[in-house]
Amino acid sequence: QVQLVESGGGSVQAGGSLRLSCAASAYAYGTYYMYMAWFRQAPGKEREGIAAIDADGTTTYTDSVKGRFTLSNDNVKNTLYLLMDSLNPVDTGTYYCAATYRSPGVNKFLSSTYNYWGQGTQVTVSS
Repeated sequence: QVQLVESGGGSVQAGGSLRLSCAASAYAYGTYYMYMAWFRQAPGKEREGIAAIDADGTTTYTDSVKGRFTLSNDNVKNTLYLLMDSLNPVDTGTYYCAATYRSPGVNKFLSSTYNYWGQGTQVTVSS
């Protein structure tokens, strides 16, 4: 059983920063071999993957966030962080943390790749 709990969302003005956290609890197999990702869903739009981290720590970002968002993880706390800088209104949405034990390969930004999800945290960026 895996539980993911996101936190850190909020309201910020354009140009500001937020740091999201995803605390993972994996009672059967632990979190060390997990592949994780952040997705976001804007109102009226489909959920999109934006940042992913492999079990070996390799990170990948979509072009829309590359250079502005940074993933990091604390293996002691079993927590994945997403630092978001230079936020703009198009970054508004609900942000979800996702995880899987199977290597996503080239599908790391597909929702169907991940079988564990958090409840989401809201990010609102005003102009």
